[in-house]
Amino acid sequence: MSETFKLPPLDVAEYRLENGLRVVLNRDMAVPVVSIAVYYDVGSRNEREDRTGFAHLFEHMMFQGSDNIPKAGHFQHIMKAGGTMNGTTSSERTNYYETLPANQLPLGLWLESDRMRSLAVTQENLDNQREAVKEEKRLRYDNQPYGQIFDLINEMIYKNFANSHSTIGSMDHLDAASVEDVQEFFKIFYAPNNAVLVISGAFDPAEAKVLVETYFGDIPSQPLPAALDVSEPTEVANNYREWEDKLAPFPAFLLGWKIPQRRTPESHALFLAGKLLYDGDSSRLYQKLVKGEESVIQLFGFTDERRGPSSIFVGAIPKPEKDLSKIRETIMHEVHDLATHGPTPDEMQKLHNQLFNDSIRMRQSSMSRAQQIAEFALYDGDPTLINQELEELLAITPDAIRNAVAKFLDTENRALLDIVPAGKG
Repeated sequence: MSETFKLPPLDVAEYRLENGLRVVLNRDMAVPVVSIAVYYDVGSRNEREDRTGFAHLFEHMMFQGSDNIPKAGHFQHIMKAGGTMNGTTSSERTNYYETLPANQLPLGLWLESDRMRSLAVTQENLDNQREAVKEEKRLRYDNQPYGQIFDLINEMIYKNFANSHSTIGSMDHLDAASVEDVQEFFKIFYAPNNAVLVISGAFDPAEAKVLVETYFGDIPSQPLPAALDVSEPTEVANNYREWEDKLAPFPAFLLGWKIPQRRTPESHALFLAGKLLYDGDSSRLYQKLVKGEESVIQLFGFTDERRGPSSIFVGAIPKPEKDLSKIRETIMHEVHDLATHGPTPDEMQKLHNQLFNDSIRMRQSSMSRAQQIAEFALYDGDPTLINQELEELLAITPDAIRNAVAKFLDTENRALLDIVPAGKG
């Protein structure tokens, strides 16, 4: 079947500057735009136990100006050039990216190099961005119904602090941070030899190489951060917790499982199992709980792929007066059925169609290509894996899915977070 779905390989060329910066070029002249993605190998996993939230704080700090760019200037330059941009933080990395008209490649590279070289880490900027992070925490986590549940379930799944603590971090830790702490963090993690730069879209490779050398070539490298231990015991840290959410209008629950790291045969099989269980209107749980029993307001599921032990979540917000335990029984029944019988031929066909469509959509966007290539380069050391991923997923058999679900999901080794509205515990 996978032969039917062969796609031509993307043009991917990697090289390194003398300072250790990994550069990956993906030329595609279909649309006159270019995307730049800079991925730094620092996420919440790299934080000290007394300094959480630093990776995310830096996502904010990186827009506060540098030697040649005033505060918020990065954003203004990109907007005036007709581009878009953003930055995000996860457990695994911090990324910064922009898409621009093709002739604006020099602007994008200059902007990214200036802040890699000379970020303005001042007391004023630190104080401002601490407050910005606190406001974000209030808006997105503390004052949002169900806003904290994914952080809570991670603490239940993982035992190793590197894996279990939240990306937003502790406000007390940010308050205790000095400018020297922040400068040290920048020096260690925001070095060229701890980053990947990807350029994807309509550009001339020879010209791009000259620009990259011009803007990034003389930024000094730094000693690499210490090796990180993200190992985990097999069992989850905590099987059950009831948590009162004062803002939740309805009770809800979240189930979580610990699974193997990304890009292993078992993690591929579990990623596909997740799609079968909760991804889209044709998934098993959507058909059972939303269409069939009509018992839930919202169903959600997610595979959190990491370089170390990873996880799968499934959760639901039931309709008023619906029995939560019955809904959980339905979920576990479907998990057990998949573990016992595996996916049907129809499900496998649908899955393959979905994978093929996802891959084509990814290829149509210079930014999607840039980000995926950067992940393969940073996490797996090989950006050309973008040309193998579809084939590897299509090669996963129904038996492999069945066995992986039986081993990792159809088990008591899982975390259950019960969310109860205020006063309903």
